[in-house]
Amino acid sequence: MSTVNAEPVTAPARLTVRQRTFSSLKVPNYRRYMTGQSISLVGTWMQMTAQSWLVLTLTHSSTALGLVVALQTLPVLFLGPYGGVVADRADKQRLMVYLQSAMGVQALVLGLLTVLGAVRFWEVCALAVLLGMNNAFENAARQSFVREMVGRDELRNAITLNSVMVNAARAVGPAVGGVLIAAVGVGICFLLNAASFVAVVASLLRMDRSALRPSPPTPRARGQLREGLRYAAATPTIAIPLAMMGLVGLLAYEFQVSLPVFVERTFHGGSVAFGCMTSAMGIGAVVGGLFTAARGRTGLRPMIIASAGFGVSMLAAAYAPVFALSCGVMLLVGWASVSFIAIGNSTIQLSSDPEKRGRMIALWQVAFQGTTPIGGPLIGWVIAISDPRSGLAVGGLSCLLAGAGGLMLARRVSRRTAGAQARPAAEPA
Repeated sequence: MSTVNAEPVTAPARLTVRQRTFSSLKVPNYRRYMTGQSISLVGTWMQMTAQSWLVLTLTHSSTALGLVVALQTLPVLFLGPYGGVVADRADKQRLMVYLQSAMGVQALVLGLLTVLGAVRFWEVCALAVLLGMNNAFENAARQSFVREMVGRDELRNAITLNSVMVNAARAVGPAVGGVLIAAVGVGICFLLNAASFVAVVASLLRMDRSALRPSPPTPRARGQLREGLRYAAATPTIAIPLAMMGLVGLLAYEFQVSLPVFVERTFHGGSVAFGCMTSAMGIGAVVGGLFTAARGRTGLRPMIIASAGFGVSMLAAAYAPVFALSCGVMLLVGWASVSFIAIGNSTIQLSSDPEKRGRMIALWQVAFQGTTPIGGPLIGWVIAISDPRSGLAVGGLSCLLAGAGGLMLARRVSRRTAGAQARPAAEPA
């Protein structure tokens, strides 16, 4: 089969749309996991909102806020690949219990410092670094553990539903955080987030281990990180999605930098207008994620299509003449964004050998999140020397370029494969 073709879902065609959309939830372990994660993710987004407000309150500096974001994401860039090595070596369920517990402790310490009035900016920075280091190891373990819960046939659906849950939490968490900051203070947000990790740890401990499909742990050996890099480069259905995400993650997923300035300077809007635009994007992501979950497609072709749609919609939003139209187009941006992530993630996991899956997911996370410390300032610089529309437009162009490059590489691989199959066998000496 050509590497450009999509991989069809294996679920029977007689299933209803609703059954196809939520098919992975029929797995009891995955239902427990989703319940715990949905509570924890709301707390996580609530903490991110409260942390930004706390930093601005302590320093009154947007530069300090950017520094905290960079400190929290840089560990993913530098330690993420090694986090994949650890995930391949370890029992992923047990590793996640430890890491999720550590994240809860981090939130608890930050909450206690804030409530007691003892928090300082350097302490926020130090805790942000610790959280980033935790994320560098937790991302690979968590995402590769999904397949152990649901198996191959439901993997694409489970990943997509997880993306829907993340975007729903992104819409709910900041709103809840804003209300709590006004009502009871910033520190309570951190303490509630710490408590939310009890739900996810409990869901992991309550799983039926006999129903899991664990990958055999990779024995410790030298050179496993280099081995993973060579394997990724030699596997087209891994290398091409990684290259595409590397470019798109660098320039397109910098909405935390581009959107606030875009709303304020282009349409002269305030916090309400910004909330409307981010909510529109979140709604589009949820609807698009559910559509992608029901469609049942993975592979390079649907990823290339999603990349092209992502780029076109970002360009349309960037150059819309009025706010209402731009806000409406952000629905499509959210839709294409979550489709691109879900399809790429599924394609890489389905293409990976079980003993290397953690390392492949770690590379995906580096391409997605690890590029933020570079892409964020770069998009800010583009906006500074031109205008806010250009910040979004550069992201849109990167998606189109990634789609075109992915198509070219996929066709080259297809021609090479077809030529190898058509070449007659050499005569024996």
